[in-house]
Amino acid sequence: MVGAGILILPHAMSQLGWGPGVGVLVMSWIITLYTLWQMVEMHEMVPGKRFDRYHELGQHAFGEKLGLYIVIPLQLIVEVGVGIVYMVTGGSSLQRFHQLVCEHCKEIKLTYFIMIFASVQFVLSHLPNFDSISGVSLAAAVMSLSYSTIAWGASLKRGVKSDVQYGYKSKTTAGTVFNFFNSLGSIAFAYAGHNVVLEIQATMPSTPKKPSKGPMWKGVIAAYVAVAICYFPVALIGYWIFGNEVDENIFKSLEKPVWLIAMANLSVVVHLIGSYQIYTMPVFDMIEYLLVKILKFKPSWMLRSVSRNIYVAFTMFIGITLPFFGGLLGFFGGFAFASTTYFLPCIIWLAIYKPRKFSLSWFTNWICIILGVILMIVASIGGLRQIIVQAKNYEFYS
Repeated sequence: MVGAGILILPHAMSQLGWGPGVGVLVMSWIITLYTLWQMVEMHEMVPGKRFDRYHELGQHAFGEKLGLYIVIPLQLIVEVGVGIVYMVTGGSSLQRFHQLVCEHCKEIKLTYFIMIFASVQFVLSHLPNFDSISGVSLAAAVMSLSYSTIAWGASLKRGVKSDVQYGYKSKTTAGTVFNFFNSLGSIAFAYAGHNVVLEIQATMPSTPKKPSKGPMWKGVIAAYVAVAICYFPVALIGYWIFGNEVDENIFKSLEKPVWLIAMANLSVVVHLIGSYQIYTMPVFDMIEYLLVKILKFKPSWMLRSVSRNIYVAFTMFIGITLPFFGGLLGFFGGFAFASTTYFLPCIIWLAIYKPRKFSLSWFTNWICIILGVILMIVASIGGLRQIIVQAKNYEFYS
């Protein structure tokens, strides 16, 4: 659950301000926990059947074809978007580590660090399934807790800047509004577990007497406690210490103690190595299904190797071409994450369970849907505008 989106939370707070920032953080935590509970509940709602993929749930709610057309594109955008953002973040964290441990060394382009990060993914992408990456996933979880603690701990150690300011940094009304929109998408990006939750629940044993939703819900609660412990201190303390001067990546604002910040950046890299695989496994599943079942290729090690390597190379190439951390988070967070995380589970719930009109369940789901749709529209606009602004002064592959 704890992803690279945590690194931008202090910056998002600086674009939102104290009141809206805290409000959006808390509401996102509550809404996404609610929609995640819905997905866990719906996993085995039909006796004797398990919905092991997000699109299977969509097909049950909307019909075979329509469900596929609604869910698959959104889920693909989310998972490919995460892959691209993680390439950029992994590369920039490696670059920052190199700058800290070798201050007087010749500067190396971000492009090369993204390629170094990708080289690890070329190897790990040949692991067959979720179970095989459990060790990598455990290391990623430990690292995420480590670097989030370092982020707020080192910020507290540094102390509040003498000239700290908490007002909006943009000098124009339009800039302030679009930055506000982009930050909503950045926060949405931080809550991304819904897109693989059914695949993870599918790995759990289940019987009529002991359905998988029991242990899965315990896991979700544990994950969301960890999310609160990680997200809120980083967002609030980071903004409190640096104000509106905080960098898009909190670790670029922190410099001392050098060894600790260097280790934190390395922890981010290890975490992203595992997280990239978590979000890429469902994409590999879709690619191999398309090649074998639809296009009738013969299943083989060579087919798997070539298709997976091409996909990793694709996310690497886009990451090298458009290494705009903040803009990418805002755009993908709004365009795809808002739908699959904030309101699509509610639409599916209404379609399947049909709660009584004006009941608590009916009201709750419609509120989530309305807020989610607004978030999707405004955050996409803000993120796209941020990418365009950053691209104006950017030289490709520099």
